[in-house]
Amino acid sequence: MTKTYHFIGIKGSGMSALALMLHQMGHKVQGSDVEKYYFTQRGLEQAGIAILPFDENNISADVELIAGNAFRPDNNVEIAYADAQGLSYKRYHEFLGEFMRQFTSFGVAGAHGKTSTTGLLAHVMRNITDTSYLIGDGTGRGSANAKYFVFESDEYERHFMPYHPEYSIITNVDFDHPDYFTSLEDVFNAFNDYAKQVTKGLFVYGEDAELRKITAPAPIYYYGFGDDNDFVAYDLQPSTTGSTFKVRHGQEELGSFQIPTFGRHNILNATAVIANLYVAGFDLDLVAEHMKTFGGVKRRFTEKVVNGTVIIDDFAHHPTEIVATIDAARQKYPSKEIVAVFQPHTFTRTIALLDEFAAALNDADAVYLAQIYGSARETDKGQVKVEDLAAKIKKKGAVITVENTSPLLNHDNAVYVFMGAGDIQSYEYSFEQLLSNLSNNVQ
Repeated sequence: MTKTYHFIGIKGSGMSALALMLHQMGHKVQGSDVEKYYFTQRGLEQAGIAILPFDENNISADVELIAGNAFRPDNNVEIAYADAQGLSYKRYHEFLGEFMRQFTSFGVAGAHGKTSTTGLLAHVMRNITDTSYLIGDGTGRGSANAKYFVFESDEYERHFMPYHPEYSIITNVDFDHPDYFTSLEDVFNAFNDYAKQVTKGLFVYGEDAELRKITAPAPIYYYGFGDDNDFVAYDLQPSTTGSTFKVRHGQEELGSFQIPTFGRHNILNATAVIANLYVAGFDLDLVAEHMKTFGGVKRRFTEKVVNGTVIIDDFAHHPTEIVATIDAARQKYPSKEIVAVFQPHTFTRTIALLDEFAAALNDADAVYLAQIYGSARETDKGQVKVEDLAAKIKKKGAVITVENTSPLLNHDNAVYVFMGAGDIQSYEYSFEQLLSNLSNNVQ
């Protein structure tokens, strides 16, 4: 008899992906969450997975409980009931650590670029062989017969410590999540501990000074643009349709590769995937063939056109990511004005990185700021306001509200890049409505 899994907080991006994967592997899956619409629920609804309101009646001794990290006995009736009844539950990362041992597992860790890199690795591998995967944009695929498993390995609160994958990519180490990590050294120590659990091969970005300090029992391979790396990306040819580049391993030419994504960071992500699959024994001709058809992941440089205006939606919520996203927009749209619309995510991150945010956003031609999005993990102590960030930005722009995005119309030949991890999409939707209404009025 197959188990029934009940997910407490099933709309979370990792949780929904795991639920979909288990469902596709033939397990019975259900879950509960808040009523508010979240972009992950569409996939769950399409799969016919029940999404229930939180209720202690959802919990019984014959379901296996998987609990989202945001939920505790003091804020969730189901967790409180499970505790009171002595019913055990696993957190997402605890469940995943045990689950992945039945596969040859490929992890993707790093401060930035995890989701895009996991997406690319999963796309290439699933087109070559039967592969299950979990991507941080809320997508998951399960196959009962899969030998391989690709997953995103998250450093927040050291959630990756239950994981012991055969292979792992680490894209970079950077100071983030200041509500949990105390310093860059603390972040490095977390990644260094994780690296020691990888059993067959570690693929790390060789131009990251922190990553060069990592030591691990498994072989470490460096990738990057410089000749001192084991896998070198060179002969870069960026264009408005993507990037073409070559990769060599020592003296061996591994071939020419083409990706339909933009920015130098995506070439690095692809090089990491190529290095890992080369060492794992995959046919690089097939790798090259399937890289060309990668459609990207949700909320990573996702484009739409509304009334002739290009709108890009991106999860970028750290200065390093903002720089990369603006760089990608310039590559694809070299003759257009790049208008950044950014919502800072969490007060702690905004305080810790205020100057870095300003410097990153100044790469755009104009900058509009949404109100800071505070997470459930913190309270606004009044230490920082979005106007503090606005004061440090040199480019034209303004602080906008979700009710009035009309200042964005003051640009003619522009691409609008909406960035953030909070509810920036509500600002984007408001702007789209404005553009649609303009076209209706013109007619």
